[in-house]
Amino acid sequence: MKVSELMTTDVQTCWINEPLDRSAKLMWESDCGSVPVLDQNGRVVGMITDRDVCMAAYTQAQPLARILVSQAMSAELHSCKPEEDLDKVEKRMRSQQVRRLPVVDDEGHLRGILSLADIAQRAAKEAKAKAGTRQVSFAEVGETLAAVTAPRRLELVSAAS
Repeated sequence: MKVSELMTTDVQTCWINEPLDRSAKLMWESDCGSVPVLDQNGRVVGMITDRDVCMAAYTQAQPLARILVSQAMSAELHSCKPEEDLDKVEKRMRSQQVRRLPVVDDEGHLRGILSLADIAQRAAKEAKAKAGTRQVSFAEVGETLAAVTAPRRLELVSAAS
């Protein structure tokens, strides 16, 4: 199965140079926990999560309107392409401990987002239909969820202190 068969294409985004309160408002109004961050050329350069917003407010002791998205977003971008095989992308989600991946084209422009929820919903749909050949199993979803939610290594936590 290809990523394009599961990804969500109606995705909210924010700009790297915007104040953080806009991304918080966007997540609240869209009922989502993260949004891709775009640069001035419309390319995906990061992700910002509701947790990133909260931690920036706490650590910077500033109103969200005074903090830029660039100051709070995840520094490392993990993404995938629409034509990639789902099993390879799931392995990447596990190893990088991410719940969502922006789906980008060769130029880095957003085409959608693939979330653990998308994968779980497909697995549930296939189980309900009792299809003879399921392409996504609950075992795979469980394995991905367990890897993504596992505590990070202690040395990473200690280094952040």
